[in-house]
Amino acid sequence: MASAENGQSRVTIDDNEDGSRLDRVLIRRLGDPMRPLILKLIRKGNVRLNGRRVKPEARVHVGDEVFLPASLRGNPSDQPGKASSATFSNKTVDLPVRYEDADLLVIDKPAGLVVHGGSGHAGGVIEILKASRDLPELRLAHRIDRDTSGCLLMAKHLAALRRLTEAFRERDMQKTYFALVAGHPEPHAARMRSQLTKGVLRGGERMVVDHEDGKEAVTDYQVMLERSSGDLDWAMVALNPHSGRTHQLRVQLQAEGHAILGDPKYAEKEELRAFRNLGGKGLMLHAWRLRFIHPVTNKPMDIRAPIPEGWSKLLK
Repeated sequence: MASAENGQSRVTIDDNEDGSRLDRVLIRRLGDPMRPLILKLIRKGNVRLNGRRVKPEARVHVGDEVFLPASLRGNPSDQPGKASSATFSNKTVDLPVRYEDADLLVIDKPAGLVVHGGSGHAGGVIEILKASRDLPELRLAHRIDRDTSGCLLMAKHLAALRRLTEAFRERDMQKTYFALVAGHPEPHAARMRSQLTKGVLRGGERMVVDHEDGKEAVTDYQVMLERSSGDLDWAMVALNPHSGRTHQLRVQLQAEGHAILGDPKYAEKEELRAFRNLGGKGLMLHAWRLRFIHPVTNKPMDIRAPIPEGWSKLLK
């Protein structure tokens, strides 16, 4: 949306956004923390495409005009969840780069850091990097949980982002995670299938659960090693998800009776206690490897993030 100026009530679609969904265009422009408001205003008809009410999934084309209500105007950096360069400049040391070129940036995200601002967080990885590296168009190509470490892929411009998004949608993006889990899974290699739905209230906490009305989630796993330490049997597994549902790996493994060690949301209290007694800390889930075709050069990419140092005590 190169023709959009701060404060304008109308923006014009350019070549970079041709064929995109309306909601995704606005989310990319205004930032992910604005997603709920954007969807709400489109559905209410406050956002118009060429003067007409449309659904969030409506496709836009070059030359289309989008009307923005007052609540969506202004500088995106002033929106909730954004932060200044001064706020984050001292955190770049914690974001080791695994790959970078003119189109892509992949970092090894440390556990405990959110990927974007919002939901009570002033900012996250994307705000840190936008500010410290002067990359105003930087966008997340996918997400990993705050407590998950490892490969996080970002695009430096919209053309690269759209091709990466298509690769994820067509399942041309191969992701491998490592996890330390309770128990010794049997069989040693299998496929997990679930129908996952978000926001189910259990015990006063909102959870992701397997439910017949949920969205399909598919993950292959393979046991890499098995150990018994103190009161805890545990294993290291490699996970290849074929979908990208919220908390997918955590919920599927818990449903199999092998919750990820250190998972405060889905693991049993006894498992958490035994894990901590071994000196364990944090969620033992790591985004180890990404394999995909480069969105601009068409070069095969294989990017890895080393296993966190905090795992070494258990893996001896």
